[in-house]
Amino acid sequence: MYAWSSDQVAGAEPTTAVPVSPADEARIPQITGRSLTVLGAGDILVHPEMWDQARRDGGGRMDFAPMLSDAAGAVSGAGLALCHMETPVAPLGGPFIGFPKFSVPPQIVDGIKATGYDGCSTASNHAIDRGPEGVTRTLDALDAAGIGHTGTYRTAAESRLPTIYPVDGVKIAHLSYTKHFNGLTEPAGLGWIANEIDPKKIASDAKQARRAGAEIVIVSMHWGTEYEHEPDVDQQNWARQVAASPDVDVIFGHHAHVVQPIEQVSGKWVVYGMGNQIARHAEPINENREGAMVRFTFTPAGPQRWKVALVEALPTFVDLNPDIRLVDLAQALRSPGLSPGRRRIYEAAMERIGGHLLTRAAGSERLFVHGFRSPA
Repeated sequence: MYAWSSDQVAGAEPTTAVPVSPADEARIPQITGRSLTVLGAGDILVHPEMWDQARRDGGGRMDFAPMLSDAAGAVSGAGLALCHMETPVAPLGGPFIGFPKFSVPPQIVDGIKATGYDGCSTASNHAIDRGPEGVTRTLDALDAAGIGHTGTYRTAAESRLPTIYPVDGVKIAHLSYTKHFNGLTEPAGLGWIANEIDPKKIASDAKQARRAGAEIVIVSMHWGTEYEHEPDVDQQNWARQVAASPDVDVIFGHHAHVVQPIEQVSGKWVVYGMGNQIARHAEPINENREGAMVRFTFTPAGPQRWKVALVEALPTFVDLNPDIRLVDLAQALRSPGLSPGRRRIYEAAMERIGGHLLTRAAGSERLFVHGFRSPA
C-alpha cells in the first residue's frame, strides 16, 4: 500500500466534467466556497465476453477503454475517482479464466486508467483466486499504470501503510475490506495478503490513516448478498459499527452485483451497493446490468476535517447490443438522437435504479439521483 504523490492523482491532468442537465441543475444546490469531490463506482468484473469485445474494439489487440468510455467524463471530472477491481489479472499472454476462479486480461488496467480512475479497492471474494502470484501481478499492473490501490498486499510491511491520495492540498485515505474469499483461505503466514471485514480493525486502520495526515477517510466494503437489493443483516450491523468510528467519513459498498440503497448511519453516508460498473454475466439480466457511480462533495468542517455537503448518484447501464458498452444513463437520455426503443430501455433502467437507491434516503435534501424523478 502506498501514499501516492500528486502527479498520480486527479488534478495532475486537465479534467472534463459531464454537463448537468438544466432539470437536475435546478434541483441540486450550488456549493460555494472551497470543496472537493470523491467518486466511487461498482464492480469491474471481467467476464470472457468482455475480453472478446476488447479484442474486437482493439482490432485484434485488447482495448477495454471503449467499453468504459461513457463514464470517462464523470470519472475524470472528480477530484478523486475510485474503482473496485474485483478480480486478479493473468500474465500478459494468459491463460485467461472466468468464473469461478478468475484470471483476467491485464489490459483491463489500461482501460481503467483511460477512463480516469485514480485508485481501486482490491479486497474482494475473488482477491486470492490466483494466490499470492495473482495479487502481485494485479498490484504490479496497477502500479505500472499509476493507479493507486488498497485492500490486497504484496508484503506485510505494505499492508501496514495507509493509501493516501493528495487532492487539491487535501489528504484522502482509502481503505478496503471483503467479507470472505469464497471458501479459500490465505496461504500460511500470509494472513495480511487481503483485508477481511473486522470493524475493530477498520476503526484502528482509520485512526492510523488520520495519524498519517488523512483529512477524509473512505472505506470500501465488499459485502452483502448477491442479487439482493436490500442490505442484509451483516451489512447493516457492519455499517453501524464502522460508521460509529469518528475517523470514517463515507462507506462505499460492492459485491451484490445489483444496486442497493444509500442511507445515513450515525450521521455517515453509507452506499450499500453500487451494482456493477462493467460486467457481462453468463445470464445477463436487468439487475446485473445496472449500477450507479456515486459522487460526494466535501466542504470544510474545521481544522483538517471535512463534511459531506452533497451526494449525487449517476445511474449506469451495461448495454449488450450490438457491443458491450457502459452507459451513463442521464447523459444518454439527454441525447436527441437516441432511438425510441433504446430510450424505453434506458428510462426503465433509470426508474429501477433510482427506486433502489432511494428506499432508505428518499427524503434527504442532500441526495440526488441524476435523471431520476421520484414519484413522490
